[in-house]
Amino acid sequence: LIAVVMIAGISNKMNAQATARATATAIIVAPITIVNAADMNFGNVAVILAGTVVLTPASTRTKTGGVTLPVTAGTVTAASFTVGGSGSYTYAITLPTTDYTITRASGTETMAVNTFTSTPSGTGALTTGAQTLNVGATLNVGAAQVAGTYTNATGFDVTVNYN
Repeated sequence: LIAVVMIAGISNKMNAQATARATATAIIVAPITIVNAADMNFGNVAVILAGTVVLTPASTRTKTGGVTLPVTAGTVTAASFTVGGSGSYTYAITLPTTDYTITRASGTETMAVNTFTSTPSGTGALTTGAQTLNVGATLNVGAAQVAGTYTNATGFDVTVNYN
């Protein structure tokens, strides 16, 4: 009787265990990229009193305060970037949140560029792996701003990340 009970107990333990198998899969997507296609240029600006020039992502500009936009506009261009990546993924856009300072060539006078905006705004969506991202901003012009070309060779950063 003891032998029968032991055999019955062993066979119950063997029937209480089962095994299944699963596989693991990963898909590596192409890294997201961003390439500068055009630099930002506010064009020609005349100043009587302090004011601003607002450059939209569509490369149009408006003025406030004592700034004048001459008929001879010069080159007016929003910054433009080409964003690349996988398929139709979406991505987050991070624009500068602090002032970007531009300085007069051969001088020390400066102007601040801030209030950056973009199209698309906040989030972009790749179409067949690419999208154009345009960035505008506000140029803050002083009342006695010295004439000349103002720039900053370091540039400003625009960051994109997959969502």
